[in-house]
Amino acid sequence: MIKWPSATTLILIVYLTMRATMLHAQTEVPPVVMSPLVYAEHCVSCHGSPETSRAPSRDALKERSPETIYEALNTGSMSAQGDNISDMQKKALAIFLSGRPFGLTDNGHASSMTHQCESQSIGNPLNGPAWNGWGADLGNSRYQPNPGIAEDEINKLSLKWAFGFPNASSAYSQPTVVGGRVYAGSDGGFVYSLNAITGCVYWSYQTKAGVRTAISLGKLSQSQPERFAVYFGDIHANVYALDAETGELLWTQTADTHRFARITGAPTLFNGRLFVPVSSLEEAAGSTPTYECCTFRGSIVAYDATTGQELWKSYIIPVEPRKTRVTSLGTQIYGPSGAAVWSAPTIDTKRNLLYVATGDAYSDPPEGNSDAIIAFDIETGRRVWVQQLTANDVWLVGCSPNDPSNPETCPENVGPDFDFGSSPILLTLANGKELITAGQKSGIAWALDPDQQGKILWQLRVGKGSAGGGGVQFGPATDNESAYFATADAFAGLDAGGLTAIQLETGEQRWSVKPPCPKVRECSPAQPAAISVIPGVVFSGTLDGTMRAYSTVNGKVIWEYDSVREYSTINGVPAKGGAFNGPGPTIVDGMLFMNSGYSAIGGNLPGNVLLAFGID
Repeated sequence: MIKWPSATTLILIVYLTMRATMLHAQTEVPPVVMSPLVYAEHCVSCHGSPETSRAPSRDALKERSPETIYEALNTGSMSAQGDNISDMQKKALAIFLSGRPFGLTDNGHASSMTHQCESQSIGNPLNGPAWNGWGADLGNSRYQPNPGIAEDEINKLSLKWAFGFPNASSAYSQPTVVGGRVYAGSDGGFVYSLNAITGCVYWSYQTKAGVRTAISLGKLSQSQPERFAVYFGDIHANVYALDAETGELLWTQTADTHRFARITGAPTLFNGRLFVPVSSLEEAAGSTPTYECCTFRGSIVAYDATTGQELWKSYIIPVEPRKTRVTSLGTQIYGPSGAAVWSAPTIDTKRNLLYVATGDAYSDPPEGNSDAIIAFDIETGRRVWVQQLTANDVWLVGCSPNDPSNPETCPENVGPDFDFGSSPILLTLANGKELITAGQKSGIAWALDPDQQGKILWQLRVGKGSAGGGGVQFGPATDNESAYFATADAFAGLDAGGLTAIQLETGEQRWSVKPPCPKVRECSPAQPAAISVIPGVVFSGTLDGTMRAYSTVNGKVIWEYDSVREYSTINGVPAKGGAFNGPGPTIVDGMLFMNSGYSAIGGNLPGNVLLAFGID
């Protein structure tokens, strides 16, 4: 049997051949024809090897619009790489990768969609069943104690409606359900308000960039008549407050002006204040030989929820980055940097504290606030205590430990990339004792004591852990007795994934199960997506697009749904399901809502659909 070269190898062969031809002919090649060469020279090292990087695969890029790719090269996550090519080449590359010209994307406004809702008063949406924000409560437990559906009814769940996100290539904003309405954002740059029962569209709002955060809803203080707002952030670090009933913009602010700053964790509302976590993708640009790495510092910003006035801003790394060294190419290196906050802050009303989990550092010197749980004073933003759980984790995409071929911009001692991508959970045990539990990309589950400056109470390994798609990614969940941790370990093949239940008081494992691997297509059992819990049931999805319900008693699968298919949507937008990653399902008033199609980090199944399930 003839063994054909891989697609990546073929691209490189074509690239070298065409480049040699051009040099020999000394002629210019049109930008569209040059696109494969530009891809081979600037992109294929990451996008050609998605199994070892965080970059989406070449096939996944076909699902993105040329506008989305062009924006990423200009001002988004790939702008450092985009600095090295012309604007014409960026546009040609966007057309080449997406496989279609500019201007063909569907209109994302609600007015262009079918099945629009009749206008109606929102009333007081907080008086009733809800999943508000990321974790359903201030402690970010991801537990719905009154779901409106019993454990023995789960196997009766069936699809009621599907909503297609226009212009979107990745469904990565967790749906919020409050007052009978569903609020969800999209990477296409729109936020929508839908009817929870029928899926009809009330309104849409066009943002400045894609929206990955969950949405939080609250009452505007002292407003007469009573008025409510929804709050969220976008991937250009803009914060928004909209009227929850009409979608009218109330205020907007920019949380950080850094080139790579973004908001991925949901803003948290408490006592008239909005607490916004700030992360970045500078770690994806840092190893580029000409990029001056790195100057971003993670932060928390507090706003007056009614006016948008900034009340305080606290950086995770207290000191500003300083010049440290210069590479042989003359590239200036800065440090310390990094420690992004990827997840929603957690509120401790008893101690008047706010807890955040932080990411890895980007550049030397190593920093004591990375890979940590940090407590801040809610009123002032003053740092109260820090518990660092992995020291010296200085890491960049494209840098490997002990690799002599690393670019000079890489840290001297490359760390393991064991940051926290999920929120810490504050909970109360049956004996009245409180603890903080958190899951790390190292594959370790932790419990800390909030009364003893974050002292470690217990730790348990639940996954292998690795750079990129390893360990606990987007979020554990807890009920009154146990903590549940889903693990990704996305690059471990058929040994990826796993769901573990831990006894909260002792830290002992109750049970641990691997998801089944059906043969309907290539199985990817990694479980990076956040999980959600109701009495008796844990919901967890896999990268191959299957959502499952597990018994909290023994981990037995009691329901599953394969979401990878095309859908006839309520709003008339073509849609398909894909990988479960990022957000978890939300369960409200007898219905289950989930996005399908977030394909980043080890996944190759993009999608653009919001699915709503109920019982007949």
